Amino acid sequence: MIRSKIQKRGKSLLKKRKKEYLISMDNNLINKQFIDPKSDTFEKVVFLYDSAIKELKTKIEILQDEMKLFYGYEPIESISTRVKSPESILKKLNTKGYEPTYENLFEKINDVAGVRIVCNFKKDVYKIAETIENFQDIRVLSKKDYLKTPKKSGYRSYHLVVSIPVSFSEGTMYVKVEIQIRTIGMNFWASLEHKLKYKNDNISKGDSKSLEKYAKVINSIDDGMFTIYDKMADNNDFLYIEAADDEPNLKKFKFKL
Repeated sequence: MIRSKIQKRGKSLLKKRKKEYLISMDNNLINKQFIDPKSDTFEKVVFLYDSAIKELKTKIEILQDEMKLFYGYEPIESISTRVKSPESILKKLNTKGYEPTYENLFEKINDVAGVRIVCNFKKDVYKIAETIENFQDIRVLSKKDYLKTPKKSGYRSYHLVVSIPVSFSEGTMYVKVEIQIRTIGMNFWASLEHKLKYKNDNISKGDSKSLEKYAKVINSIDDGMFTIYDKMADNNDFLYIEAADDEPNLKKFKFKL
């Protein structure tokens, strides 16, 4: 009986902790409070997201250095980060039909903090994604593979939403961060597509079809470039152990000096 109560209490506590992506620091943050971008509270919120990005970026940079040192290959071309502007946050909450409170910001918006990783090839994308998913101190909240199933627009990328533990003087908080992982070609297309649509919300159906077609062309180029690399690469390269196309099952990294 006592054991059962303890187990139930433990499950309840775990469920509560999973929801606490951001928690109050000495009551400085009040979840029900309306967002005021000019307030000290909002500045503290941005600080928390910035801190999570720093933690994650450091992990990824260490991973890149490890692969370069142990395997002589750098799968990551670039890493960029950003925190959404106050205007973008409020607009997204409004679009989703939520009140502009901190509680809704923490719980309903997954991409306030974002990290974009640009890789050389598709198999780099999957290897980096797999490695991040296996980080012991990171909680994977959701993942979407837009490489296998592109968006209607032609957009391709691998998305992860994770919560990152960040240590402060008052304790550790889990902060949500969205990670986008894509190839150089995918990033080229996505960046220009965003700029074109940002400047013209009423883009024609013909132009949208053209963008979709160009996305397919770039995807074909991605595949062709990797075919050339694959012929030249060392067969022992751990990044490119052959796997089924529908479910990459890349070899686990074994740390040996």
